[in-house]
Amino acid sequence: MATEADILKALEGLYGPGGAPLAGAVSGVNLSGAKAFVSLAGDPSQTQAWEAARVAAERAIKAAPGIEQAIVTLTAERASRPEAPPPRAQAQTHAHGPGAPPPQQKGGIPALEKIRFIVAVASGKGGVGKSTTSANLALGLAAQGWRVGLLDADVYGPSMPRLFGLTDKPKVEGGKLAPLEAYGVKIMSMGFLVDENVPMVWRGPMVSQAISQMLGEVAWGELDALVIDMPPGTGDVQLTIAQQVPLAGAVIVSTPQDLALIDARRAVSMFQKVEAPILGVIENMSYFLCPHCGGRSEIFAHGGARHDAEQMGVPFLGEAPLDIKIRQTSDAGTPVVGAEPDSPQAAVYLTLAAKVKTLLETQKQRAAPKIVVD
Repeated sequence: MATEADILKALEGLYGPGGAPLAGAVSGVNLSGAKAFVSLAGDPSQTQAWEAARVAAERAIKAAPGIEQAIVTLTAERASRPEAPPPRAQAQTHAHGPGAPPPQQKGGIPALEKIRFIVAVASGKGGVGKSTTSANLALGLAAQGWRVGLLDADVYGPSMPRLFGLTDKPKVEGGKLAPLEAYGVKIMSMGFLVDENVPMVWRGPMVSQAISQMLGEVAWGELDALVIDMPPGTGDVQLTIAQQVPLAGAVIVSTPQDLALIDARRAVSMFQKVEAPILGVIENMSYFLCPHCGGRSEIFAHGGARHDAEQMGVPFLGEAPLDIKIRQTSDAGTPVVGAEPDSPQAAVYLTLAAKVKTLLETQKQRAAPKIVVD
């Protein structure tokens, strides 16, 4: 098994911008079996030069004994200067991400060219059931006869390996990672590459680079829809995807209570600012039906997401219950739409998926915007 010393040895003879040994720029090494995750710290004002160094490092590490796959990312290390850069230049650096590639227009990422629609499922807040919704929505679209992929973009807390009961590692075919499959859906997650007990202690630019590679270096093939399970919040990952991907739309998931709705409104606002269509809002955990007496309890209140959608002028897609069967099938790695497609719980997601499919087919595609933050 390769060690950190083997990684540094593989970089011998390689030099970064300015002629410094590239091994000295290594800011982190994470080994998972035959896979190596390496970060390089460089000055973001020399993005092109450092990108060339990153590619050379990745090639060298892949050739090292005991390494089958290497992902090298760039982090920021700005040289000290007597004067700060102009405000607008500084803002552009943050918007694009140090070491990240410039915004791509539609077709800019070859791996995505054969995908008809790319849909982001976001929440703005964790703990609202977004990943469960993403998984069952993807399965619901597949049940409509579509070819569907599912990208788990939550690098810090990937859920798809557990939700689908997948433990295999992706294979490399033709220089690209082959996504795993479950119930006919192609799935990619950082959780397939790193053990679930290993924390991802990465800076924002490293995460952005990893997302870019999961988008561009995965053999997605021809798809009708790629569903992206977004992480909570409105930060680096969201900005990276908005810049590089021609999103056909975003689905916002929220629970009914005010605390969740505040963050859901932020998520709507963010996608509107990057000109991504809002396909609609889903109220998750909208109500609870007792499996014993049939009584209905609105644990997190009810109707808040519908009200907010109306206030913001975006579609309301529907409600999903807080249901023990949905929880049990998710924990078992058998999402309810795939495992029990004829159940009333699956019917909820199939209805939501049908609405999303109709919305996608009746609107125009868009190119990824160029984002500049003032």
